[in-house]
Amino acid sequence: MNFKQLQKDVYLNKVNHGFNVTDVNMEFCLAYGELGEAYMAWLKKKEDLGEELADVAIYLMGIAEILGLDLGEEIEHKIKKNAKRIYKKVNGVYIKTEH
Repeated sequence: MNFKQLQKDVYLNKVNHGFNVTDVNMEFCLAYGELGEAYMAWLKKKEDLGEELADVAIYLMGIAEILGLDLGEEIEHKIKKNAKRIYKKVNGVYIKTEH
């Protein structure tokens, strides 16, 4: 699977169906709504949880493409960065101690 191509396909689908590709604020709001739907699917143990999570990912890929970001590269970078972080437990909560 080529993540960058998926991101481009998401954007092209939006264009082909006449969906928004200019109002980034609206896209963030819609993505937030999709995350809420995914949460409710999880909470209610609905069978479409995977589809709802896919909707969240699709919105994020669309936003990234609109903004000219390679989300796949950003995810890889963030995973590597997180792996190097050091945390300590304070009062039962993990707190980042180093970058």
